[in-house]
Amino acid sequence: MPQTQAAVPESKTLVKVGDPVPDFTVKMFDGSTVDIASLKGKVVLINFWATWCPPCRAELKQVQKQIIDRFAGRDFVFLPISRGETREAVEKFREMQRYTFPMGLDPERKIYSLFATATIPRNFVIAKDGTILACETGYSPEQLTELIEKIENALK
Repeated sequence: MPQTQAAVPESKTLVKVGDPVPDFTVKMFDGSTVDIASLKGKVVLINFWATWCPPCRAELKQVQKQIIDRFAGRDFVFLPISRGETREAVEKFREMQRYTFPMGLDPERKIYSLFATATIPRNFVIAKDGTILACETGYSPEQLTELIEKIENALK
């Protein structure tokens, strides 16, 4: 029986809502590291993206104002992770876009492979207890609004 279109993206996601977030440590652009376990007690938005991905680029243009500034000073962490790209590629992109917010690097897709097998942008909202609260694939202004609502509710 052929798979329906709706079933295909699900098959590419390796974790689901309610699962504990996979354990990982990511090297950040500035050379520091972030261990996901150390963020327990905060709401975390993990965003997998790449410099060459048009929907990723459109989404990243929105995050400073819509997500980082909005949730500043609250128990929230935005953790964008570049999937499969070198530090140099990310550095050029950051300079070109004038991004200053922290970014994680996953050049060998080791972290990404804990979450999914394909498709970016891909967002995971992690609840304060360390479980996955939401999984989103792709980008649209409507999806971003829904993601913001989920973060807002998780922070209550």
